[in-house]
This record gives sequence, C-alpha cells and structure tokens, in this order.
Amino acid sequence: MVGAIGRQMAKTRVYLDWNATAPMRSQAKAAMLQAMDLQGNPSSVHAEGRAARKIIEDARANIAKALGARSADVVFTSGGTEANALALTPGLRRNGDVATRLIVSAIEHSSVRSGGRFPVENVHTAPVTPSGVVDVGRLQSLLEKGEPALVSVMLANNETGAIQPIAEIAELVHAAHGILHVDAVQGFGKIDIDINSLGADLLSISAHKIGGPKGAGALILTERLAGFEPLVSAGGQEKGRRGGTENLPGIAAFGAAVAAHLDAGAAATARMQKLRAKLESGLRSVTPEITIFSSDVPRLPNTTLFSAPGMKAETAVIAFDLEGMAVSSGSACSSGKVHASPVLTAMGVDPIKAQGAVRLSLGWDTTEAEVQYLLEAWISLSNVLVKGSDAVA
Repeated sequence: MVGAIGRQMAKTRVYLDWNATAPMRSQAKAAMLQAMDLQGNPSSVHAEGRAARKIIEDARANIAKALGARSADVVFTSGGTEANALALTPGLRRNGDVATRLIVSAIEHSSVRSGGRFPVENVHTAPVTPSGVVDVGRLQSLLEKGEPALVSVMLANNETGAIQPIAEIAELVHAAHGILHVDAVQGFGKIDIDINSLGADLLSISAHKIGGPKGAGALILTERLAGFEPLVSAGGQEKGRRGGTENLPGIAAFGAAVAAHLDAGAAATARMQKLRAKLESGLRSVTPEITIFSSDVPRLPNTTLFSAPGMKAETAVIAFDLEGMAVSSGSACSSGKVHASPVLTAMGVDPIKAQGAVRLSLGWDTTEAEVQYLLEAWISLSNVLVKGSDAVA
C-alpha cells in the first residue's frame, strides 16, 4: 500500500506498542546475563550469597531513587499484576484507621477491578468523566458513605494515557481516613513520579514497561501502613512481605533499566511528546473527523488512542501489521478477545466508535522516520479502513 520505500521499511518492522511492553534496554540485558553467572542464593551468608544480595539491594536503591521512596519500602514481585494483588489487602491500617472496603476507579486494570482479597460485596466502583479521569466528586460521595476504604486509582491509563489527579484524590482519601494505592505501571518511565508528592500509600510498578524483563515488578509499601498480609509468607524473603527466592536476573535487569531511565532524564520525555504531536497532527490532517480520546486532559507523552468513522479496530490492527507496524486495539492484557474496552465503556463512548479504537504508543527510541512512515501508510490505509470495508488491499 505504501510503495517500495514502505515495503523496505516494513522488513525491519516499526514498533508502536510500547504501552503493551517495551523492548529490553541493552543495560538490562547485560545486567541479566551478569546475574545469571552468579551462583549464590541472595539469602545465603557466604561470599556468593552476599554478591547476589548486593545486586538486589542496588536494584532496590535505583527503584527507590526513581520514585522518591525509601529502599526499605520496595518489595519485589513477579510483575505489576502481583504487585496490585499484594496491595489490595483487607485490614490495612493507616494512623489506626482500618480499611474494610475497597473503592476502585472504573478504568482500572483487571487485576485491580477484580478486587484482590476483598469480598465482592465490599468492592465499589468510582465512575470517570467522559474525558477518562476519575470523577472526584463522585469518589468523595463514596468515601463519605461508609467505613474507611482502600482506594485504588491508576496514575495513568494504559489505553488513553489520561493522567489521573492523584494528589487531589490522596487528599480526599486521607481526609476520609482511607488509604490510597496507585497503579503506576503505565506511568513509570514516562512521567516523573514522587510517591510522597502524590500522597500514595502503596504504589505498583513493572519492569517490562520501562525496558526491563517480563516477570519482575515491585510494590512500594510505605512506612505509614500497618496490617499488611503477604500473599506468600513462607520463606521470609523481602522482610516477610513476599516469600520465595528472589528472581535475581530479573531484578538485576529491572534495576539496570531504571538506572538507564534516570540517566536519560527529561529529554526522552520531551522527545516523545514532540513526536506524539507530529503523529496526531498528521492523523488529523489526513482524517479530520478522527477522535483522539482524552485529548482534552493531561496524558502520557507517548500515547494516542484514536478512532475514525466506520473503522473496526481488529481490521485496522491487521492492516497496520501487514504494512510492518505493530499497534494495538487496546490493552495487551485482553488481546485476542473481541469485546468493548471497559475503559471506553466507562467513559460513555458510543459502542460503535469504541469498536474502532486503535492505540499508538511511542518509546524512547521511536524515530521521526517511523512516525512519518505511519502517517504515509495512513493515507492509503484510511481510504479502506475509514470506509468500513473489511478489505485490506
């Protein structure tokens, strides 16, 4: 569809699905391989064990630095999903107040919407506005209607990129004697995060979203909390908060990826934002009638979720793929399932429009040439997709 130049570029592929997972950074790969050569168990007291322990503690320090947290508060897990499940613990206490119910926003990841270890009758949903941010007034009403609650709100949405007003939410939650958990999996590495400025009591992150490996994550469990109950207590690792021998290679790579992110600084974010602006301007110039979701509120600098009249997301994703581009129809955690996006449904988006939503997400090494290639491809793809035809010629 896009000619000889396009076909040549397609051979190397253009990856525009960074919100699903980021490619591993070279520093993370090197750290993982080095850790694989170590023989010691991090819990052992001999020299080999101490060497393994040092790698874990160095990674813990890198992550704490990136989040403005204490190293002692970082609990390693197998990923963001486990970190969320670990956080959603009934009976957590803050200043003596016990959280007996759970309030989650309507746009949370499924690992949060499932309610963790809370009984289903104690789980409540806070609605969002048509722009995809938590309706703070409705949340306040929920907080006022019962016992102290654990509230779980993501920092930034994985589909729309909409950034939530976490600091404002934290004030409301704490005024109601509640506890705030923030799923920062999607925001970590894309925007600055300081757990104390946000006012979060717990915060979840994942390695593979920031250029680390799949299978590693962390829960930041601040010292303000008591009453925490681990999912796995046997073994005593992570100060009794998460049992089982630590994933040394994964944690080493996680720490290296975070260090590389810190070294890159704000320039990487500014660059992604500039490329995203070019991308959205180009899409609109070709198809003025497209909808870019959550474009009226602060968003992650790399994320565009758009829909066009008559377009079907599953057809569009295949069409982009055939032209050498990896894009997504929404959260990769629900890929392969043709159903309405819970996020867009919660925002009140028309179901037909929602069925056409395609997500483009950029990363730290996305190039201007790759964005330009997508825009050139869109000129021809839109002639087919926007008409609603199933033909991909």
